[in-house]
Amino acid sequence: MHFNDPWLLLFLPVVLALSIYSRTKTNHPALLFPSGKMFKGLGQTLRTRTAKSLIVVRILALLLIVIALARPQEMLEDAKIEAEGIDIVLAIDTSTSMLAEDFKLEGRRTNRLSAVKEVVKEFIGNRYSDRIGIVAFASRAYTVAPLTLDYSWLIQNLQRIETGMIEDGTAIGSGLSSALNRLKDSTAKSKVVILLTDGRNNSGRISPLTAAGAANALNIKVYTIGAGTRGLAPYPVKSAFGRTIYKNVRIDVDEEILMQVADKTNGRYFRATDTDSLREIYKEIDEMEKTDIEEEGYAVYGEIFHLFLIPGILLLIAEMILKNTVLRRLP
Repeated sequence: MHFNDPWLLLFLPVVLALSIYSRTKTNHPALLFPSGKMFKGLGQTLRTRTAKSLIVVRILALLLIVIALARPQEMLEDAKIEAEGIDIVLAIDTSTSMLAEDFKLEGRRTNRLSAVKEVVKEFIGNRYSDRIGIVAFASRAYTVAPLTLDYSWLIQNLQRIETGMIEDGTAIGSGLSSALNRLKDSTAKSKVVILLTDGRNNSGRISPLTAAGAANALNIKVYTIGAGTRGLAPYPVKSAFGRTIYKNVRIDVDEEILMQVADKTNGRYFRATDTDSLREIYKEIDEMEKTDIEEEGYAVYGEIFHLFLIPGILLLIAEMILKNTVLRRLP
């Protein structure tokens, strides 16, 4: 049995002491007799003995009520929770090529970055007990959010990611290196980077393969995703009159390098040509990257204070009724 407020049990000896004190304190007699000889030899009746025992009923009633106030609880089950937890860093390309509008959301054409943010938001929402961080990169990389279990805060920071926040370019090696820095001190059993880009490495001082070698040394698995349609994609540009027009441009994904990065770290390479395939890729990674964790010591309790409170109240009522009726002391 477990007590939710065990400190209230400290009143048990107080209640007991006060009850005994009230029983033993000297009472002034209601009637005075010149001599007690006339009562000598009279025995005690059952009614008299019962009246003297009412104090025991009161003590028992008060003790039961104090125990009920401490909220006794019964353990219904000693449960074990099976959770799934790993450390994941999402590295997202924010170069201006991610503005190409060859993806769709809710039937409407949208740019690659908006589609990625929506799918990543769904991915985060499907995780449980995983620490997740976000790194964005263009010509250089920066941390959007460190590893955290606060998914609401993580999604808020995800929504703030936009192109043009840093100089344009595609530094895949720098993006991967920044993600590795977030994971290098992690003690998680499994550490993963999910790197998404739609271009070729053309910026930064670290090559993708050098970063991949570091990931392999740190035992960090890297999943790479090449985003964008194969061939021409509609890209928004400003006309001479300031209007947005679209031109079909070719944006090549360096699939060979992305495959090598994935192979070198025991990961996999994926190609997302539309929103549906992108969603399926993150779903597949979500299914692959799960580690069982068993948390012991979780117990489910049920309230049983009524088993003490009801008898305590009934005894107290019974004591009051008897004291003022059949066991009433006269005068």
